[in-house]
Amino acid sequence: MYKIFGAPGAAAHISGNPAFPDLRGKALFYVRPTGVLMEFEVSGLPADSETGFFALHIHAGEDCGGESFSDTGPHLNPTGTQHPLHAGDLPPLLSAGGRAYMAVLSNRFTLPEILEKTVVIHALPDDFRTQPAGGAGEKIGCGVIKKM
Repeated sequence: MYKIFGAPGAAAHISGNPAFPDLRGKALFYVRPTGVLMEFEVSGLPADSETGFFALHIHAGEDCGGESFSDTGPHLNPTGTQHPLHAGDLPPLLSAGGRAYMAVLSNRFTLPEILEKTVVIHALPDDFRTQPAGGAGEKIGCGVIKKM
């Protein structure tokens, strides 16, 4: 994955919850002069999704926390803003036959600020208005961001 962007500074290996054991993915994080470039590659997304969109967030918790990903905490939000202006609010993943790929640049955080935080995939799309988390539904995938 990182031939395009150079060597990443951090990565998260994403796994599904027990209802979605085939969900797997990788998130890579690259330091850029204008922010953090994130690259996501995911497979095993639910095929029965109504829209094919899945909310994607960085959460403040430092652990996924078992089968329900209960330890991920709220969205990363060090400045106390309303959703969807949290630092951890990201564009949704769009599934193509259960697979998704996305690269996105954000200046809402630095790489050190997201180390040991969690990347979470939700079962529903983010509506970008419901407080505090966008009505994104169940946490179906999770991984911890680790320095490389």
